[in-house]
Amino acid sequence: MATSKEYIENFLEVLELHGVRVYPMMGDYVVYCDDKPVGCICDNHLFVKITPASSKLLAGAPELPPYAGAKPRYLVESEDKAFLVKLLEEVAAGLPTPKKRK
Repeated sequence: MATSKEYIENFLEVLELHGVRVYPMMGDYVVYCDDKPVGCICDNHLFVKITPASSKLLAGAPELPPYAGAKPRYLVESEDKAFLVKLLEEVAAGLPTPKKRK
């Protein structure tokens, strides 16, 4: 099952203002914050990369693969936009800047 347009629209409602965007990929979406891939949305569920920042903010959250063959990520069950902004910004801050394509 793919992610619904309604879920994405609701997800981006406030987050777009904070540098969060999504990129469609094979029926689901990759989530970017500050141009860094911080997670994905699969089957109407948000998953974020496991980093020191996400481990601290999501202590006790389930670690699941978002799809078959994927590395485990934290399943984010909160819908609090302020918390999501903080989470995604802190995960992005701990990731290296992507290299520019030639």
